Amino acid sequence: MIDRYERLLDDYEGYLTVELRVSSTTVSDYLREIRQFLAYLHQHESDPLSVDPTGVLQYTAHRADSGLHQRSVGKLITILRSFFHFLAFDELRADDPSSIIELPRVSVTLPDVLTVEEVDTILAAIDTTTHLGVRDRALFELVYSCGLRISEAVQLQIEDLYLDEELIKVTGKGNRERIIPFGDAAGFWLRTYLTAHRVYLLTAGHPTYHLFISRNGTALTRQGAWKQFKKYCLLSGLEAKVHTLRHSYATHLLSNGADLRVVQELLGHADISTTQIYTHISVDDLRKRHASSMPPVLDTNPSD
Repeated sequence: MIDRYERLLDDYEGYLTVELRVSSTTVSDYLREIRQFLAYLHQHESDPLSVDPTGVLQYTAHRADSGLHQRSVGKLITILRSFFHFLAFDELRADDPSSIIELPRVSVTLPDVLTVEEVDTILAAIDTTTHLGVRDRALFELVYSCGLRISEAVQLQIEDLYLDEELIKVTGKGNRERIIPFGDAAGFWLRTYLTAHRVYLLTAGHPTYHLFISRNGTALTRQGAWKQFKKYCLLSGLEAKVHTLRHSYATHLLSNGADLRVVQELLGHADISTTQIYTHISVDDLRKRHASSMPPVLDTNPSD
């Protein structure tokens, strides 16, 4: 890559980081795409400051023809628009040749979500007269109350739990840490589990500081948690996966007016576009509720 382009990429990186304040992952993705775009322009004896809409469209078609998925084509167009906005911001060119390209229509696959009542039904199916039952109730109450990935939940250490403050410290993808508040129900079952049940699951020779432990005294595994949750779903007559609790948590927050950025932080999403999927679920839920609350349409021309 010629030096002029490298300087341009450095300035674009600064624009993304300082002006837009996007995540480091997003910066890497955007720089990688624009580097390919600049290489293509150089190969075709063009330039980012003079390329016209036809040239941008040809590049997009070239990437699509090379096997780029439709959803990825949409992301590419978004990145190109961001790059040309940067050029305008730096007063390097006044127009945006990518503006004529329409984003491809991509069908949104919505994740499965439980209602609050369905979550309660599954949790109520847990037998809390046993040590393992109390552990499971505490585990799944916490997963739902904080929107945890099950991998995050089983990795929790005792020291990550702040019972008095009703907070937990979670280490998510990329070793990113976040602090999440949990609700009263999760707090009640966590206290019950820690004060009267966890000690009976500990075994000699298996010291562990993991919050949730198995019947053998070792750290509970993801597979073990999945198996238990599946059992409770069968008992309650509902179909769901542990991850459905996380989807439900996010959807319920947004349905009750939570800010999208706040939900992004709570879920530990690096990119807000990942969180936006739940806005589709919330809007769809609102439509259904609106439709169910509307009075039936009367037939103004009844047949005899």
